[in-house]
Amino acid sequence: QVQLAESGGGLVQPGGSLTLSCAASGTTFSILAMGWYRQAPGKQRELVAAIGSGGRASYGDSVKGRFTISLDNAKNTVYLQMNSLKPEDTAVYYCSAPPCIATRGIEVWGQGTLVTVYS
Repeated sequence: QVQLAESGGGLVQPGGSLTLSCAASGTTFSILAMGWYRQAPGKQRELVAAIGSGGRASYGDSVKGRFTISLDNAKNTVYLQMNSLKPEDTAVYYCSAPPCIATRGIEVWGQGTLVTVYS
């Protein structure tokens, strides 16, 4: 069974930076596409960034120009570099892998890591 484990969350002041990591385990195949989502208290889960084959990335409007997603296929690890953080970036961040051979055809989610941006 494929599992995703996020790390790197924590407390940071506005304007600061954090890098989140999400490592996949339980598969011998490379995961070619992954994404980061977030859910703030009282709000729906939203897409933060996604990356597909060839390194093509897409971002939510609220993070464009501040966040960068990258994927290390060899390590099956996706990263989210977050710069110029704002209080509104406070949320639980989840990584996800879409159904593919590596995930045995199911969508997989991590447990989440909390990012808190405070003044």
